[in-house]
Amino acid sequence: MQWLENVQAMPNDSTPSDDTLASRVWTELSRATREREHAWRTPVLATLGVDQSPQARTVVLRSADALRGELRIFTDVRSPKVAELRARPQAVLVFWSALLSWQLRVDVTMQVMDRGPDVDAAWERIARSAAASDYLGPAAPGQLMGGGQAASAETVDAHHLAVLVGSVRAMDWLALGPHGQHQRRGITPQGVQHLVP
Repeated sequence: MQWLENVQAMPNDSTPSDDTLASRVWTELSRATREREHAWRTPVLATLGVDQSPQARTVVLRSADALRGELRIFTDVRSPKVAELRARPQAVLVFWSALLSWQLRVDVTMQVMDRGPDVDAAWERIARSAAASDYLGPAAPGQLMGGGQAASAETVDAHHLAVLVGSVRAMDWLALGPHGQHQRRGITPQGVQHLVP
């Protein structure tokens, strides 16, 4: 699915037109992967739990590819969200920026990758950073402290990194105006639709 032929940066102080909205949204998503202070760097990922209850947690956006319509997140393969996404790959990412006064909800289908060249490249990217320790622990995320078993000598250096690849199906963009002039648009590869705010 190809979202955009060409993503061009738009000025931050402009309200995007329908013709430029998708480009501007993808530009902000891309900026969020490079700028640590960008509010969209840490969206909320919502999934359906294995017990059918709603689950939500903050994640870090690692890449945004407008041409492929993909958003990527790193996680520990032992995390509960991995089992949730393997059982039901539909998920929603929710972004909020107070600076832009924009909310963005992104409907994605998630693929879990725990081996292969993409995972190897991601590990190479973070292996020498402080974040590497997040994927090297002997206990799974959410496990009771002290409840894990000691890691064996052969697995102590093994990482537990997984890459979540979200194929974007649709976006719901909401801009809050200062005097109640809110705007809402549905964005798909087929175009932009006006929605009631």
